[in-house]
Amino acid sequence: MGRTIWVLAVALGVTLGACRSVVPPVPPSSADTPPDATGTWRATATDADKERIRGWYSSWQAALADARAKGFGADIDREGVLLQPMTALPNPHLPAGDYRCRTIKVGAQGRSGLSYVGYGWFRCRVSSEQGLSSLTKISGSQRPVGLIFPDNLKRQIFLGTLELGDEKMAVNYGSDRMRDMAGLVERIGDNRWRLVLP
Repeated sequence: MGRTIWVLAVALGVTLGACRSVVPPVPPSSADTPPDATGTWRATATDADKERIRGWYSSWQAALADARAKGFGADIDREGVLLQPMTALPNPHLPAGDYRCRTIKVGAQGRSGLSYVGYGWFRCRVSSEQGLSSLTKISGSQRPVGLIFPDNLKRQIFLGTLELGDEKMAVNYGSDRMRDMAGLVERIGDNRWRLVLP
């Protein structure tokens, strides 16, 4: 049985029309200090999501191998650093604001299904919430929404849920394991981040 990862590419910029704003690199922040040993994300995450985060690298490698074996190697290579697992840079903090985002699915569960799908750009937003940052996909029929917790110098942890269709409010994290989402938020360039959902 294969593994699937979802990679959400996040690029800072104005999303209206053809306008684009170029912003200087984000300076180091307090998010870069090592977290307290009690780590708030560990206190919040379900056991299944802790395991998912622990196994992120093997899931990613299996998903890439599956996609390459099914003829998607050129698509993977075209994405460059976005789909390379060990390319996280220091200072993963996502500043509050509106972003252009897109989703790429790599790998397939079982024998059926596509092993690579790249979706178009959509709008997402990072806000301050409950003393943390929140990430929300604003448009589309499947909209991840959740909190971003500090973890270490090169990553933060996203814990959230999936809002579907015309729903106006997401279900609470931990109340529906089929909708729970857990992943790594990493900076991969100037004004570029990714959310990896193994």
